Amino acid sequence: MIHFEKFKLDNGLTVIVHEDKSTPLAAINILYDVGAKDEDPGRTGFAHLFEHLMFGGSVNIPRYDEALEKAGGENNAFTNNDITNYYLTLPAGNIETGFWLESDRMLSLAFSEKSLEVQRHVVIEEFNERYLNQPYGDVWLLLRPLAYKVHPYRWNTIGKEISHIAEAKLQDVKDFFARFYFPANAIMVVAGNVRTAEIKKLAEKWFGPIPSGSKEKRILPSEPEQKEKRIMSVSRDVPANALYKAYHTGPRTASLFYAEDLLTDILAEGKSSRLYNSLVKDKKLFSEIDLYLSGDVEPGLVVAEGKLHKGIPMEQAEAALQEELNRVCKEYVTEEEIEKVKNKMEAALLFSEVNVLNKAMNLAFWELLGGASLANKEIDFYRSVTREQIRERASGIFNESNSSTLYYLAEKQGGKPAIPA
Repeated sequence: MIHFEKFKLDNGLTVIVHEDKSTPLAAINILYDVGAKDEDPGRTGFAHLFEHLMFGGSVNIPRYDEALEKAGGENNAFTNNDITNYYLTLPAGNIETGFWLESDRMLSLAFSEKSLEVQRHVVIEEFNERYLNQPYGDVWLLLRPLAYKVHPYRWNTIGKEISHIAEAKLQDVKDFFARFYFPANAIMVVAGNVRTAEIKKLAEKWFGPIPSGSKEKRILPSEPEQKEKRIMSVSRDVPANALYKAYHTGPRTASLFYAEDLLTDILAEGKSSRLYNSLVKDKKLFSEIDLYLSGDVEPGLVVAEGKLHKGIPMEQAEAALQEELNRVCKEYVTEEEIEKVKNKMEAALLFSEVNVLNKAMNLAFWELLGGASLANKEIDFYRSVTREQIRERASGIFNESNSSTLYYLAEKQGGKPAIPA
């Protein structure tokens, strides 16, 4: 159970405080309700670019990291389709330094052609290294637009293409900041060896004067129901053929999300899972196999992916995978299987609450989804899942008409491999 108090400043900033006297540390987590899904299709990658720009210094604090390190702290951030999340930890006695740093860059980020050029270069290098010059690195650049035709999940967080970042103008950056980086579009969680009364004073002092900003009503195009199988095949200089299959599923906020999550664990979590035992250990078709839920706030994907052993035909490997997926659609999982994954999930959730930063992140994300108090009900949500719900979700997801399949083929000397029919 994570105990917390919540209040809201007059400018709309939601503040959540979790007191934990067992640690000498404090964590500050600020979640901005903006992700890659909020970008212009012709200007993608901006949410991620901004993650980098926010560490480039504010008007009054040119070197964010240096100031935080002097207070004994460390920080990081991440961006995904749905959110941009900044977090730091430091000795609880230096908590005000964190408020000073975060409030100043929320109020007055330093915009300059120099900082934009530096961070643009960093992001372009990341695009090249992680997505274009790494084996299998471009999978999601291919799979997302194959699975999504309308919804903005069709592009990656890094962006559709390098040119969108390379051609970004300073005014584009300023406009993006003005649209999303303000108190009414943020959730701040402070957790650790702090007192709520103290945090209220600090929040009012450092964040209270920042103008509220106007939160936009998000209107995103709905992805139409997929009614036929989609296939793409590419050849690359990689060591082994790989198979990727993406199936549409519901949003993170749907009640059946928990059945879907346990379903993917039964199928692919660890070396005792169904797919590993059947396709890796027994039939020796794949050298590795996985199946996971994207967990996006909007309707997301269940993705199966595997590297094939040398000499195994793609058709044989895909048919064997589909056979296992069909089986879980027709037959109930065993009581032993479902209890095992529930126990693992409960242990993972309880273990995550040992870390004060994890608790801060969880509270912020649940507040976005519908209320921070839901963080304390997550174990119950998983515990309530039935075998009937798991079979129902499997039947609703694992249909070929609902699938987008990427055949990722290793190039061979003297020619490219045949594309599966």
